[in-house]
Order: sequence, then structure tokens, then C-alpha cells
Amino acid sequence: MNDIRNIKKEKNQHIQVFARVRPINNSEKVGKSVSVLELPSNKEVVVRERPLDKHSRKFTFDKVFGPTSKQIDVYNAVVNPLLEEVLAGYNCTVFAYGQTGTGKTFTMEGVSNDPTLHWQSDTSAGIIPRALSHLFDELRLLEVQEFTVRVSFLELYNEELFDLLSPSDDASKIRLYEDATRKGSVIIHGLEEVTVHNKNEVYKILEKGSERRQTAATLMNAHSSRSHTVFSITIHIKENNMDGEELLKTGKLNLVDLAGSENVGRSGAVDRRAREAGNINQSLLTLGRVITALVERAPHIPYRESKLTRLLQESLGGRTKTSIIATVSPASINLEETLSTLDYAHRAKNITNRPEINQKLSKKALLKEYTEEIERLRRDLLASRERNGVYLAQDNYNEMQSLIENQSKEIEEKISHIKVLQEAMEAKEQIFNELQTKHVEQANQLQDTEELLETTTHALNSTTVRLQMTEREKEEQSHLVEKHVSTEKQLFSQAQALLTVADAVTVDVNKLHDKISHKR
Repeated sequence: MNDIRNIKKEKNQHIQVFARVRPINNSEKVGKSVSVLELPSNKEVVVRERPLDKHSRKFTFDKVFGPTSKQIDVYNAVVNPLLEEVLAGYNCTVFAYGQTGTGKTFTMEGVSNDPTLHWQSDTSAGIIPRALSHLFDELRLLEVQEFTVRVSFLELYNEELFDLLSPSDDASKIRLYEDATRKGSVIIHGLEEVTVHNKNEVYKILEKGSERRQTAATLMNAHSSRSHTVFSITIHIKENNMDGEELLKTGKLNLVDLAGSENVGRSGAVDRRAREAGNINQSLLTLGRVITALVERAPHIPYRESKLTRLLQESLGGRTKTSIIATVSPASINLEETLSTLDYAHRAKNITNRPEINQKLSKKALLKEYTEEIERLRRDLLASRERNGVYLAQDNYNEMQSLIENQSKEIEEKISHIKVLQEAMEAKEQIFNELQTKHVEQANQLQDTEELLETTTHALNSTTVRLQMTEREKEEQSHLVEKHVSTEKQLFSQAQALLTVADAVTVDVNKLHDKISHKR
């Protein structure tokens, strides 16, 4: 039971994820941009979302390389262990992901590619030249007599494939095909594979490929690369087993430099450059969706939605040992892209691959395969000669029938998946219709409220006018009352004077009456 568990443990392996933080550059220093990253240990990155704010986010990776890290440190931690796996017959992939200008191409290719320098020397040489130099040293130390090392340099630009090592610029000859023998893997038809015999040839090949790479300046980086590149090293080793039989062992190392992950607005790309950025973002968006689907163990993984994800299908959830290097800037101006890159890489940690050793084939096994293929073709030829029309030998017909049966099952699975998606879409449509109905009702209510408000406003305006008129009339009445009061006061004083005169006259009349009476 323990053995079975160990085998399962070996079979399912999580993708290894590393983070590399570059130093703050001169333009960021001039712009007074401050560092928002802290590295409390060699496996943790802490991001402070505001320079003086205590609120922060922590990400944990297999290893974190700080701003002072050296190229040899990155190589020894990431690629050195994988090279042993490649020599053992495994397929391995390392890809660099991050915002433009954070050091992806520097990490993968480097700048000082002097062929005389040893791969363990502390120079600015990148992963690709070091890996090839290391490979030749290991082959010499292992005293491997018969081997071939082949390299290819592929570029994916605007969803088109270009061969950077081909003497011609004809992109139409490169095509992607599904590999019928290995489900999930692709065959790149028309891709030039160059045989490398020694270290000196490596650097010439790198220079040739880098010169032809599609580059264009953006605001993010004066030498920004606007394309994805895949540098593949394939090694075939011939060895003898205990019985003296010759075996062929094959290992492959893919070194992928992805294009910048920044948004179009930040990159400053315009016109054709903006369309490029859109295509790059689309392929990286599909890559993100593939990672999410793999982490959530979704029934459908959207590998086929971009050529980038088709190329990386074996490396994501397939039979390859994979490592990701997420490159980030510590500057506060790049906070949004830095968080996005770290989120992306952190999710990828949960992807599990099932690495499988490439089958060791002997000369006898190869001859047997070819003999069976010739026999199958001979049977088909004989069947077609005997009768008019298209005929197949019984064995081949049975093979085709089993293939059709398998494909029918796959189609049924896809149909059921489509049904599930349709049901989900119908549920979403129903929710949308309900929300739309609510929206219409709210709009009608709003219209009624607006009409009521308008009527009320009109009534208020009329009342205001009436109030102003009433106030004017009130002022006039007040003025009249004041006049009446003053007039009454004058009349009152005049009446009092008249009463006084009347009293005096009355007294005089009385006296006169008294005199008259006396005279009588």
C-alpha cells in the first residue's frame, strides 16, 4: 500500500512557483516611487497596498529572490534540479511571467553570453545559455558517448507562429497539430531544429534568434518584447542495457519567455501596438482561465482558445515537470500589476502535473513499430486492390471502429457539457430577464415620481406667486391702516378741541340764560 502511495505521490506533482523582485530603476526613483514589497523570508512576499498603511497582503512561494539576487542563484534553484530530470528522460518547462520591464527576458536570456565563461560563474548570463552550457558539462562528466542536442526557437506574435532559427521568414509553413499518439500534446509541423555540438554554437544561435524577435518600445520598457518565445532543448541519448541492447532516451527542456502582462492603457501602446497588446492580453487571459479551470478541477479546460495555451498544454496539467518564475517590480507605481502577477502565480501553485518518463525505445522496438506500420499499410493496399472503392483490412477496420467509439464517447461527454453550459446560460438569461423587468418597473416608478415632482414644483411656483401678491396686499393694507390711524388721531384731537369749545359755549349760554332770567 505504501508503495502505491509513493507512486501516486511521484506521479502527481504540484507546479513549482518562484518569485523574483527586481530593484527600483532610475525612472522610478526620479518619479519618487517607493517600494511596496517586503521579503520577511526567502519564501514570502508581503505587499503593502499603501506606503503608510498597515494593511498588507502576504504571498508564499517555493522560493523568493530579492532585488539583490544573482542570475546564478536563480539558475541553481530553478533549473539545475530540472536538468537531471531532462537527462533522465523527462520533459520539463520553465516559464517567466510578469509585467513588462520586470526582468523576464533578462532572467531567461541575460545580457553577457560569453561562451568561454562557465555556467556556474557569477555573470549576467540568463537561464538559456547556462542550461546548455551545464548540459554539455554533464554529458562530458557522465561520459555519454552517443548523444544529440537539438534546439528550436519559436515565437508567438499576434497569434501567429514564427521560427526564429529558420533561414526564411515564411510563417505559413508552421502549423500546430494534435499528437494522435499522446493525448494533449501538439506537434509543431515545419519548425526548424538545429543540432548543437558545443557551447560556442549556443551563443550564435541565441544572438540570431534574439535579433529576429518582434520587439517594440512601450512606456513600460524601452526594449520591450511584444511576443511570447519558446526555446526548446531536446536531447537524445543512446545507451546499452544489461543485455547489450541499444536504447534511445529522450528528454526535453522548454524555456518560455512570455510577453508583458500589463494592460493596454498602462503600456502606452497605440494603434498596431495596442492591437498587439490586446492579442497578448487575450492569450494571457486564456492562460489565466486555463490555470483557474485546472485549480478548480473543471470538466473542460479551454486549452484550444489560444495558441499559447495549446503550446503549454503539456506543461499545465500534463506530463511535464513545470516551474514558473513570476517577475515583479517593487515600485508603488506598479502596485496593480504586481498584485495581479502575484495572484496569478499563487493560483498556479495548486496545479498538479503527472510527469511521465519518455519511453525508452530500442532499435528492435523501433523496427517492430515500423514493420507493423508497413504491414498495416500493405493490408490496406491489398484490400483496396481486390475491390473497387474504399476498403480496409479487418484489423484496421476494427481499429477505426474502436477509435470512432472513443470519439463518440468524447462527443457525448462534450454534448452533456454543452447541455450543462446551456442550462447555466438559460438560468443566467432568466436572471437577466428578471433584472430587466425590475429595471423597467423601477424606470416607470422613477418616471411617475418625476411627473409628481414636476406637478408639485408647478404648484409650489404658483403658491409662491400668490404668496408674493398676498404679501404685497398686506403691505398696502398696513400702509392704509397706518394712514387711517394717523387720520383718526388728528380727528380725535380736533373732536376734543371742538368738545372743549362746545363746553365753553354751553357755559356761556347758561350764563346768558341766567342773565336773561335775571333781567326778566
